[in-house]
Amino acid sequence: MADSPGPGTAGTSSRGSHALARYLPILGWARSYDRHVLTSDLVAAIIVTIMLIPQSLAYALLAGLPPVVGLYASILPLVAYAIFGTSRTLAVGPVAVVSLMTASAAGAVAAQGTELYLEAAITLAALSGIMLAVLGFLRLGFLANLLSHPVISGFITASGILIATSQIRHILGVEARGDTWPAMLRSLANAVDTINPWTLVIGLPATAFLFWVRKGLKPALVSLGLPTRAADIVAKAGPVIAVAVTILAALSFDLGARGVDLVGAIPQGLPPFALPSTDPDLIARLWVPALLISVIGFVESVSVAQTLAAKRRQRIAPDQELIGLGAANIASAVSGGYPVTGGFARSVVNFEAGAETPAAGAYTALGIALAGLFLTPLLFHLPIATLAATIIVAVLALVDLKTPGQLWRYSKGDFAAHVATIAITLAAGVELGVIAGVVVGLLLYLWRASRPHAAIVGRVPETEHFRNVERHRVFTVPHVLSIRIDESLTYLNARWLEEYVLEEVADRPAVRHVILMCSAVNEIDASGLESLEAINHRLIDAGIGLHLSEVKGPVMDRLQRTHFTAELNGRVYLSQNRAFGDLAKNGGPPEAVPADMARGMI
Repeated sequence: MADSPGPGTAGTSSRGSHALARYLPILGWARSYDRHVLTSDLVAAIIVTIMLIPQSLAYALLAGLPPVVGLYASILPLVAYAIFGTSRTLAVGPVAVVSLMTASAAGAVAAQGTELYLEAAITLAALSGIMLAVLGFLRLGFLANLLSHPVISGFITASGILIATSQIRHILGVEARGDTWPAMLRSLANAVDTINPWTLVIGLPATAFLFWVRKGLKPALVSLGLPTRAADIVAKAGPVIAVAVTILAALSFDLGARGVDLVGAIPQGLPPFALPSTDPDLIARLWVPALLISVIGFVESVSVAQTLAAKRRQRIAPDQELIGLGAANIASAVSGGYPVTGGFARSVVNFEAGAETPAAGAYTALGIALAGLFLTPLLFHLPIATLAATIIVAVLALVDLKTPGQLWRYSKGDFAAHVATIAITLAAGVELGVIAGVVVGLLLYLWRASRPHAAIVGRVPETEHFRNVERHRVFTVPHVLSIRIDESLTYLNARWLEEYVLEEVADRPAVRHVILMCSAVNEIDASGLESLEAINHRLIDAGIGLHLSEVKGPVMDRLQRTHFTAELNGRVYLSQNRAFGDLAKNGGPPEAVPADMARGMI
């Protein structure tokens, strides 16, 4: 007779399976994979592949890398994310902002076109992947919250302007350089007299066509009787149409001999095996840019993933997303690619095309691999201007000119962080722009936290509610001062509260009781406690009672472990209404209250 499993064996196995499924989400959705889901994923993969091929080539160009590197970064990373990622529709691969950051970081250690430059890009992908994975295993996804929305929005807007400006030289066929916006504009202005008319003839129509494709091609096709789904697929293939037409133009008019820059020979085949650099000096110069790329990439990716998941009432796990993106970047590094993340435009297309699972990404990777095997010779005569047009049209959609006005009306502090991020990114480069945005955001947060909101309140007639005396018609009495504190009391604002209370008391000679309404106080740290004690002692000296109302349970638990409640020159009330009702009747000095009675009032 076979031995039966011992007690607890099944439970241990179940816990092990649950833990494995947590780190390998593919084990969850793969169980219900069927023919219907397969069909949906394949259709989505075909559409995204058509879109991704020209984008991959263009973004590699933006990163200062050979175009084929963009294809390399669009194969294994998609497979890795399909295994480890939690979003059903996120499309991972090269994106504009990360490509720009890669060019900035790699350009700081080597010249474009050199072996060291490519090695730096690969190392960036590896470092970024390791950092993301470690953050995921440690469940530190919340650290991305250091980048506020105004900072992220400002950085992306400035990056879109930088990227679009950097590609104008390819549209004009001129030599122009610069890492900052002023430098780019000066370089372009100095090169105006060297514009290549043949390049301009290719670049301007391609840009105009791609702009029209984004908004006008689908409605035009539908009006001609094409089914909506088919019209959508054709519209998404707009960049491919531009690529095909401009290749034919380059062949027909021998544009290469007329000074038009062409892509040239692209290595045919699958991605090679590559290893990142282990040079300590190179790693020391790249780890900060890699960290910034990781954080920016994660924030952009998880925002897209959460938005799309919500539309289908699905959910993602941010910490596991870190692991999924980390695995994708490591896969990119070992296959000769550069840093990748989830792309907004591609993910939306993937979602709208009907992708059901991350397997759609794996099928897209197969399509890109087939393109690398069989289609790269056809791209020899592709004008660089066409790829530049693809980039310009894609990134200008990132430029948000409405947010500054909205922030100005809503929050001057957030407006300052937003504008500072834009200005510094344009003037000093992407890395300093991100760092400055984080610093400005943190400084604004500290400034706000050091000046918490507090209000003098009174009772709304015929109710038990208390509201700000400057906003509402309320009932007050001269000898009772009720102050509502709307923040936790910490070392950042404790001294401010002390000064505020004492100033308000000094302005009201008739006050005999002060009530601190603590309904919004979630924490009182040691500095906050010290300030409360100082307020209490100062009010005792002035013959004024200090009372607390609506103190939350966890906060009161901590206060009771100190001497404060025993020394309090007043009472702790369960409700503000009870405190005001009792003290409004008592116009004299505070009565002595035993410590055990004060504690009993909560």
